[in-house]
Amino acid sequence: MRDPLSALSDAFTSFLFGKVETTRLPVRTSTGQAQAVYLPTAAPGLGDSGVIIGREVYSGKGYIYDPFQLYGQQLPAPHWLVLGESGNGKSALEKTYVLRQLRFRDRQVVVLDAQGEDGVGEWNLIAQELGITPIRLDPTAALNGGIRLNPLDPSITTTGQLALLRTIIEVAMGHGLDERSGFALKVAHAFVTSTITDRQPVLTDIVEQLRHPEPRSAEAMNVDIDDVRAWGLDVALVLDRLVDGDLRGMFDGPTTVGIDLDAPLIVFDLSHIDRNSIAMPILMAIVGVWLEHTWIRPDRKKRIFLVEEAWHIINSPFVAQLFQRLLKFGRRLGLSFVAVVHHLSDVVDGAAAKEAAAILKMASTRTIYAQKTDEARATGRVIGLPRWAVEIIPTLTPGIAVWDVNGNVQVVKHLITEAERPLVFTDRAMTEGSTDHLLPDDIRAAELEAEQRAARIEHQQRMNESSESTVA
Repeated sequence: MRDPLSALSDAFTSFLFGKVETTRLPVRTSTGQAQAVYLPTAAPGLGDSGVIIGREVYSGKGYIYDPFQLYGQQLPAPHWLVLGESGNGKSALEKTYVLRQLRFRDRQVVVLDAQGEDGVGEWNLIAQELGITPIRLDPTAALNGGIRLNPLDPSITTTGQLALLRTIIEVAMGHGLDERSGFALKVAHAFVTSTITDRQPVLTDIVEQLRHPEPRSAEAMNVDIDDVRAWGLDVALVLDRLVDGDLRGMFDGPTTVGIDLDAPLIVFDLSHIDRNSIAMPILMAIVGVWLEHTWIRPDRKKRIFLVEEAWHIINSPFVAQLFQRLLKFGRRLGLSFVAVVHHLSDVVDGAAAKEAAAILKMASTRTIYAQKTDEARATGRVIGLPRWAVEIIPTLTPGIAVWDVNGNVQVVKHLITEAERPLVFTDRAMTEGSTDHLLPDDIRAAELEAEQRAARIEHQQRMNESSESTVA
């Protein structure tokens, strides 16, 4: 029971000043409806230091990303995976990213360019703009003074040479070397590197030694010389393909003089190699090890290694293991590995699922362009995207992607300057559905429509997620 004096005071106050307190029944509503009382907010960005990518779709803020600036506190690893169907802007993003990174003096980029038209790779225009000659690996040209990379180059350690030879053979054979074949290769390599000192050893020397092994190598293991010859026969046949087969000329001679490994941009043009043949992963292995031992140096430079059609790496267990080691080693020396893949299923369901999972785990940044619904759901499960982001992916238009930077998920519109546009949009991009053929007003309209559609989907998804909980 209330104090009579308090009740009298309240009545007198109400008489003089009117009712000062209103009593009303509680209202039950959903959090989705109650969120209207809060001011609109936007997700925080990644900071203001680094390379400008474009703008975040929902807030309109500029989106800046740089793995070297973010590494440590916000990013556990500087490696980056780019996914999406053809014609949605992956190529344009990669090229503008590299051009913008090269504005920093301590940056250096290597690109493995596996696509091309009219006899040149996709990166040919950018290389020309920067005054750089691509390293064009072409079996036919190699026979007439073209580019050669020697797996036995003295700049590669003997341990690295032997590891590279094993990888080449295992990729070509489709299985690992047994102990006997490995022994035959090891003794042949040891004999060649110890006896040839007046020139660079080449693969022909290894093949010759496998066919005609030295008796002392057999005596050291107390085995018959004919056994050593038989153990090395399959290895010799595989290496003979690099000497006399469809890859002839590119790897069976001294490394070409004049390859500038100090240039800001180094482009390996692989467009003349059949992307679906065993030659591509063999080539990836050779280039990867060669770069590991000749390019990555402790000179405090920040290096970017960008690989087009990277499923050729991740889908081969032996090459994937090689690149996995490169990623672990390169992180200590300032290396950011960028892998461009059309479909995640190309690698997670392939022969190198275990190795692929390890490489994907090291990629703390994932950029996903438009994919079909089923593929988007599979990608979301593997990467761990929120449900709203998975629902948006199939609706994305060219140039817009979902960015997941160590759990910071945002929808970003990639912006291209007029100076960059003629360098990044090639004839191939035009035929794959690029918006480059549209007029500026059409482009802006298409962008606006895509942003509005993505915003509606995200809003509806969040409403659905919150409708199950209510507040009093």
